Amino acid sequence: MNGPVLVINSGSSSIKYQLIDPDGGEAIASGLVERIGEPDGVIGHRQGGTGSEHRGPIADHAEGLRLAFAMFAEAGMDLTTAGIAAVGHRVVHGGEVFYRPTRITADVIAEISRLSALAPLHNPANVVGIESAMRVFPDVPHVAVFDTAFFHTLPAEARTYAIDAQVAAAHGVRRYGFHGTSHEYVSGRVAEVLGRDNAELNQIVLHLGNGASASAIAGGRAMDTSMGLTPLEGLVMGTRSGDIDPGIVMHLRRSADLDVDAIDDLLNRGSGLKGLCGVNDFRELRRLIADGDEAAQLAYDVYIHRLRKYIGAYLVTLGRVDAIAFTAGVGENAVEVRADALAGLESLGIEIDLERNAAKDRSARVISTDSSRVTVLVVPTNEELAIARAARGFAPDGAGEQGQR
Repeated sequence: MNGPVLVINSGSSSIKYQLIDPDGGEAIASGLVERIGEPDGVIGHRQGGTGSEHRGPIADHAEGLRLAFAMFAEAGMDLTTAGIAAVGHRVVHGGEVFYRPTRITADVIAEISRLSALAPLHNPANVVGIESAMRVFPDVPHVAVFDTAFFHTLPAEARTYAIDAQVAAAHGVRRYGFHGTSHEYVSGRVAEVLGRDNAELNQIVLHLGNGASASAIAGGRAMDTSMGLTPLEGLVMGTRSGDIDPGIVMHLRRSADLDVDAIDDLLNRGSGLKGLCGVNDFRELRRLIADGDEAAQLAYDVYIHRLRKYIGAYLVTLGRVDAIAFTAGVGENAVEVRADALAGLESLGIEIDLERNAAKDRSARVISTDSSRVTVLVVPTNEELAIARAARGFAPDGAGEQGQR
């Protein structure tokens, strides 16, 4: 029997990790390394039903992984002798090159680094995590799973921006989409919950977290998605603006004398819910609304308005919709978001059951009425499990197609 898979998601100043049994789907251990490069670094580790914590400076990603692996050992597991079958790495941007799980080689690392121009906040950190883990586990397959891969199937009319074609081709300007691992996993789970063949289903998947994206999926293939060249396009998010008039960028450059980096920071880190009302945590947003904060209420209304626009657009794109699924932190937990996003759509065959929607249930479940023509579900995402299963196929006795792109 194959061993467990270590999944690593390396961010600019953090590392999420899980040790997963891909067969049963259980997380044997998990943790989060935070504030890398800062004096007050912290690692939270959970293993065997108990948690532990490390506090202190974490110089870099390599040090973060070393400390995390030491916490495995302190909890009774030596990872170097644990029979790890593979290491799966989340990589944000695969460009037009990578659209399937890919065995990592020196050439693959170089290409991921080259694609950093399209994801400067993500791909460089992904590479650091890959290189650090490969030094610790040099003899097991390391596999990259790309956020953009699922959206490789976008039709030309959905992926193409209406700008000069030569400029677009020269600089890789097209819509790539993100959160693809989540959208693919959730759409597959929808089919399982409904007991239907995924190839027969038309779905809208709404991945609503601090980052948020929507997708239109027909027969298991992505037909459209809200994010574009970067994760900035689309829905209103925690700190990202989502869709704006591109003329705003030129206007801010000319009238506010903001340079490109300042505008980039504004739209990615100082906009969205945070820009509108000062908070990006939905729990805090709800508290402010309950206290009568008008800015918070407006932020919520803008969020819902944009979300409903995308749902309406994808109803038209797909023509027939069998299921709408909510997932990720907000999608799975914010009862009012689900209700407000689909309110008044009964004439389109969408009917939420308010009692089912409000039920405190962590499992994948249906929240629409029995008479609703469109089934509405809440489906917890599990990107780590999806990555683990993809990486497992590259183990010596796995069934993966090594090196595919």
